[in-house]
Formats: sequence, structure tokens, C-alpha cells
Amino acid sequence: MYVRTTEVRGDPARVDDGARVVREEIFPQVTAMDGCIGMSLLTDHGTGRCVATTAWQSEDAMLTSDAAVRPLRERAERALGSSGPSAVHQWEVAVVHRDHASPDGSCAHLTWMSCDPSAVDHAVDLHRMVALAQLEDLGGFCSTSLMVDRETGRIVATDVFDSSTSIAACRDDLVRLHGRIADDLGATVDRAEEMEVAIAHLHVPEMA
Repeated sequence: MYVRTTEVRGDPARVDDGARVVREEIFPQVTAMDGCIGMSLLTDHGTGRCVATTAWQSEDAMLTSDAAVRPLRERAERALGSSGPSAVHQWEVAVVHRDHASPDGSCAHLTWMSCDPSAVDHAVDLHRMVALAQLEDLGGFCSTSLMVDRETGRIVATDVFDSSTSIAACRDDLVRLHGRIADDLGATVDRAEEMEVAIAHLHVPEMA
């Protein structure tokens, strides 16, 4: 299973309108493409930063869709008041685990890491054998996923909770957990951020 992420730096005042355009115009078109199995959108009203993710049944389906997706990406950039070009990245989905569906108002804690490409398999094992059990013990936990780029060693863990209040209550636990994993991998934590779940229709099957 593969996903493409598009990171947009938008105008904070236009995040809600941009999310509506993505939900009403772009989501139906993208998910109608061959091999697409869903889409999600994370937003930060404070900074205007948004991360759109599309999920694909195969790497070929993802790569083949590139030309068709490009004008839709440009439409989203305009709607969100983007201040520059989007950062687009393609990932392999290594782990997906859901406790329950994310409700309205849910939020995500994202941890972006860089490690030696040879350590990616170990990162996947650690997420499965260490992170999952600890995340399930945290109040309000909905789901977690791990996306990897085996060529560059880039990794992103996305932990979704019922609300921003739930994340605030366990923020220190999340930082410590992913920090310990990074130390074990010899990885660098490039960024940790919290975002609102504006669209949650990724439909990636369980891969734990």
C-alpha cells in the first residue's frame, strides 16, 4: 500500500474554505481515479499548514495518477491561499492500526524522522512491537500509522486521538515514546506537530 502526501503552507484565514474545496471538489475526483482508495486532510489553523494524503492500491497506481492529480493539487493550493510550492512525497505504508474511527474534532500528532535507510525495517518493528501497545494505553487514542521512504530513510508516524484535549493530556508521553524510538534507531526527529483532522477517509487496511 502506498500514499502520496502534499504539504501546503496556506493562509490561516483560508484554511476552512480550502478544506471545504478539498472535501467537496477534490476528494470526489481523486477517489474516482483508478487505484485510489481514499484521502485525508490535516490542518493547522494557527499556521495555515495543511497535509493532504491520498492512498493507492499499488505504487504503479500512485505513479500513474501523477499527471491527473497535478491540476487538483494546484486547485487546492489556490483555495488554501498557498504562499509557495507544495512539498510532495511518496511513501510506503508500513503499519496501520485502528482502535476506533476518528470522530469529528479529532486531532493528529505527527512525528517526522530521518534515519539511515538500512534502519527502516527496524523502525517498522519498533512501531509494531513497542509503540502500538503504549499508544493503546493512552486516553482518547484512535489510530496510528507509519509511513516510510526506504530510499531516503524518511519516516512519519501519525497518531490520531479523539480531540486536542486528549493529545494535550498525553503530549509528553508521545514525545518521550517517539524520542526513545529515534534514539534506538540513531534517527533524528525532524519535526513534531499537532494538526486537526479535517477529512478522514483514507481507508487503508489494517497493517499491524
